Amino acid sequence: MIEEIRIEGLGVIGSATVPLGPGLTAITGETGAGKTMVLTGLSLLLGRKADPGTVRAGSPQATVEGRFVVDPASAAATRAEEAGAVLDDDGTLLAVRTVAAAGRSRAHLGGRGVPQAVLAQVAEELVTVHGQADQARLRSPSRQRLALDTFAGPEHLEVLASYRAAWSEHGVLEAELDDLVTHARDRARQAELLRLGLAEVERIAPQPGEDESLAAESSRLGHAEDLRTAALTAQLALAGPEDATGLEGAIAAVEHARRTLDQVAEHDEALAALVGRLAEVGYLVNDVTVELGAYADGVQSDPARLAALHARRAELTTLARSHGGTLADVMAWADEAGQQLLDLDRGEDRTAEVRDRLAAVEATLEADGARLSAARAEAAHRLAAAVTEELAGLAMAAARLEVVLEPVGSLGAWGAEEVSMRLAAHAGAPSRPLGQGASGGELSRVMLALEVALATAPTSGAARPPTFVFDEVDAGVGGRAAVEVGRRLAELGRQAQVVVVTHLPQVAAFADQHLVVTKSQDAGADVVTASDVRLVEGEQRVAELARMLSGQEDSTSALEHAAELLERSVVGR
Repeated sequence: MIEEIRIEGLGVIGSATVPLGPGLTAITGETGAGKTMVLTGLSLLLGRKADPGTVRAGSPQATVEGRFVVDPASAAATRAEEAGAVLDDDGTLLAVRTVAAAGRSRAHLGGRGVPQAVLAQVAEELVTVHGQADQARLRSPSRQRLALDTFAGPEHLEVLASYRAAWSEHGVLEAELDDLVTHARDRARQAELLRLGLAEVERIAPQPGEDESLAAESSRLGHAEDLRTAALTAQLALAGPEDATGLEGAIAAVEHARRTLDQVAEHDEALAALVGRLAEVGYLVNDVTVELGAYADGVQSDPARLAALHARRAELTTLARSHGGTLADVMAWADEAGQQLLDLDRGEDRTAEVRDRLAAVEATLEADGARLSAARAEAAHRLAAAVTEELAGLAMAAARLEVVLEPVGSLGAWGAEEVSMRLAAHAGAPSRPLGQGASGGELSRVMLALEVALATAPTSGAARPPTFVFDEVDAGVGGRAAVEVGRRLAELGRQAQVVVVTHLPQVAAFADQHLVVTKSQDAGADVVTASDVRLVEGEQRVAELARMLSGQEDSTSALEHAAELLERSVVGR
């Protein structure tokens, strides 16, 4: 619940503290005294849009601070902690909203700066606000359906959740099936092209690195004679002719040099080292000479093999050009195409799977939809009776609320029917949708009757925030109807914290706590100061009710009427 609201620099409010307690709290005061600014401040704490125009003239900014008592295990506490807020040890959560006259606003929750949207999310779990805008929303078929589903109870809401999940899956499956069926021909054409391409790759059967090895072999065969001639020439240069004498061969020259130096090597270690190196050169030249001979013997011209190589390379080149330019590109395409073909071939299997799953989901929708319709029909009767009974207590004795289920012909997002609430405002009047013909006062009472029914019905599945705020719920209401509005608000106050801004003494008399907002003069301007939001009790409360009754708080007859009204409200609870 809300424990306290502190407001500075907002509208006519210079600085004020609004203490709130459990049960029903009434906020009253002269027209223009600042009651609405109290609710404006609360709306800022609840994450509503900030209007720089509400900042008090001469103030750099407006500041609203609220203390909420929060259950640490509640969804509100969880969301706040997710945003980094810290709850006090006693379970209180501090929310602060500032609005600069220049137009910027800031929000803090539990000591941590948060986006405005976070305040709204937390507030949604803590406070329900009812005003004229909410009366307009009550005319919405979706809000009426929500009220009926909530009233129907937890089991019904579980079925509705199951239906909604099935409906969501149904939409996904339908879209997938439509795609599978629509593009089946395209997939078949794509699969055929992939098969043809893979068949060509399989026929040619390229091997990794085959293009490079074929190029090397083709180059050798194409230059076989040149290679053989060069090898023999080099061999001759190293070894010399078979009958050569003297120094005609490289081998003989190196050996001659080694022998010459060897004769004197013993006289100088440096020269001896060179003799060793010449010996190594001789061995190496001799090995190369032998290998050149073997190489020349092995090089053979093979025109048939060369022609086959040219044909194979041409085949591989054509294949490579079709798939990126290289043989590696061909191999990569073949791997990817094989996987694509598997996926495409699974298309028919997937189509069958989707059809089967869609049939199962449709069966779930049919079953859940039938359960929803049956539960709504039963709940519609009970809700209509409960609200009609409440309306009778709100001085609309001849009024009748009807909750009508209108079949939509086929299953929709929320079931097989639309929900329509209709009001017959008086005896003999036709029932009409709430959006047509119901006055503001009648809508106020219907809204209040709905809240009471949802909050008090044993089977209701309403998970209501712990605080209700009513602004102008008594608009267009007076006399006995006003008394009954006050009685119903007090009854709701036994279930939750209720705050009502009212101009009716009949409503204020039922409050457990009565706050009065007044204005004073400061430098010639109207202002609500810290002392101008007062908790009135005893004679002060009687005087305030008398002022509300007659405009004169010192009128003897008004005071007597106020005391009588206060006494009757206590007895009537």
